[in-house]
Amino acid sequence: MKRIHQNPIFLIVALVVFVSLGCQAATLLPTNDGNGSGEVDDEAVVAAAVATVSAQADVIDISTPPQTTEVVTADLESRFIEIYNRVNPAVVHIFVFDDDGLFLTTGSGFVVDSDGNIVTNNHVVTGGAEFEVVFANGNRSRANLRGADVDSDLAVIQADDLPVGTQPVPLGDSSSLQVGQFVIAIGNPFGEAGSMSIGIISGLGRTIESQRVVAGGNFSIPQVIQTDAAINPGNSGGPLLNLNGEVIGVNSAILSTTGENSGVGFSIPVNAVRNIAPSLIAEGAYTYPYLGISMWPQPFTIRQLERLDLPPNGVYVTGVLEDTPADEAGLIGNNLSVSFTDDGDYITAINDQPVRDSDDLLSYLVFETTVGETVELTVIREGEEITLPLTLGERP
Repeated sequence: MKRIHQNPIFLIVALVVFVSLGCQAATLLPTNDGNGSGEVDDEAVVAAAVATVSAQADVIDISTPPQTTEVVTADLESRFIEIYNRVNPAVVHIFVFDDDGLFLTTGSGFVVDSDGNIVTNNHVVTGGAEFEVVFANGNRSRANLRGADVDSDLAVIQADDLPVGTQPVPLGDSSSLQVGQFVIAIGNPFGEAGSMSIGIISGLGRTIESQRVVAGGNFSIPQVIQTDAAINPGNSGGPLLNLNGEVIGVNSAILSTTGENSGVGFSIPVNAVRNIAPSLIAEGAYTYPYLGISMWPQPFTIRQLERLDLPPNGVYVTGVLEDTPADEAGLIGNNLSVSFTDDGDYITAINDQPVRDSDDLLSYLVFETTVGETVELTVIREGEEITLPLTLGERP
């Protein structure tokens, strides 16, 4: 009471609240119980209150409807349909035969120019002597092998007859991809022509080892795309597309113990296609830039880095082949499995581009350099940083 007397404003506010509540209660309370007694029915009061709250809730729901994804879903669905209808006519079913015309295998490919050149996988055409392609409209055509590259698992065949109106599939850019992007795979899994599957980019910067052993070890194609889009036998050579309908990769392999899709598929990055396919068409082969070194195959542990007094990012040279660009440039290698010392060179950058590991170095060589080009290697040698010019050769 003392507080009320000392704070008249508080008293006024309290009275206003009580009056307001009384008015609301008056609208809820019946004037009588139906018998003219005028007594209040507790159950009726509760029912009326619930009805009022429900009515208010209904008004709120109508004025602010819940958010839905129906519009987004419809747009995405329309995009998938549009891309399939636009791209599938240029995706072909490849049939491979031997010299006697006996069927060997089948795969996928996609038209990249108006001359009928079709990109596919090297492993699809390996061992083949005759090739036929079937287009989405049912047209069949003979095709001939223009060139193949075992290290990138890419090949180009050319169809004799291209259906009228066939539009080449545009090539995108695999350097700007992000994990989580939607992707679309079109191909012929298990012979089911014109099949489409969708997924996302699950990982970037993966590597696939070549089936050919070169001096210094196996070559690996860098910057391979990992996807969970369903890729099965027969999808090989088909395009992996972004939501613009551009090729971002060539479906090449799956990681599986059964030979069927397990949610881990791999695609050769389209930037490798940009570099390699023109040479396959023009010359039948592709020549890779070459250093002539062998490298420490796995990342160093912290303890190893501390022992060698090296920074965490770089490539340790474990061997230099004679009469190679690396030998002529004066690079020094040290076989760490024999002597774990810092006698070998440690490459930290190429043309001022930092390299974290051998994959980074390989990626730069494949995508950014050409045979005959002189590059600058930043090297740590016996604790000191030096720069070595090196003229790239042709990989044997």
